[in-house]
Amino acid sequence: MHDEFLCHVTAYGTCGGRRIGVPLGTYRAPTLALALWWLRDRASWIADRLDPQPEAGHFPPSSLVPVGNTVPDVPAVLRAWCGDPARQELVADELAAGRLVRIATGDDTTEYELLAESVDALRMQRTAPVLVVPVA
Repeated sequence: MHDEFLCHVTAYGTCGGRRIGVPLGTYRAPTLALALWWLRDRASWIADRLDPQPEAGHFPPSSLVPVGNTVPDVPAVLRAWCGDPARQELVADELAAGRLVRIATGDDTTEYELLAESVDALRMQRTAPVLVVPVA
């Protein structure tokens, strides 16, 4: 029944004291396998941009510096999620059951969120009876 999935990637930060979300991509996956592939691809994409290898391209001197041991390692968390078959299976099971899946990690300044949900489940929610509250 759940054979089409809507996937989103968003980065959240604070600007002027307000939480701001910046969309990093959306994909309407025609299959569960493609939804999982896209989520892994986006997680790897974020990790590679946050933690580039100095030898991969030209970087000006001192432009890359290590962070302190107390700073959460977002790229490592994302790469670990991508490489863990058990967690991939768990995400697949949740999506196949029609449940929303949220994968989130962050550091001191930014939270990265990957979301996926069944398009069919969204449609079914829209057709559920709506509670109407009388206004006095």
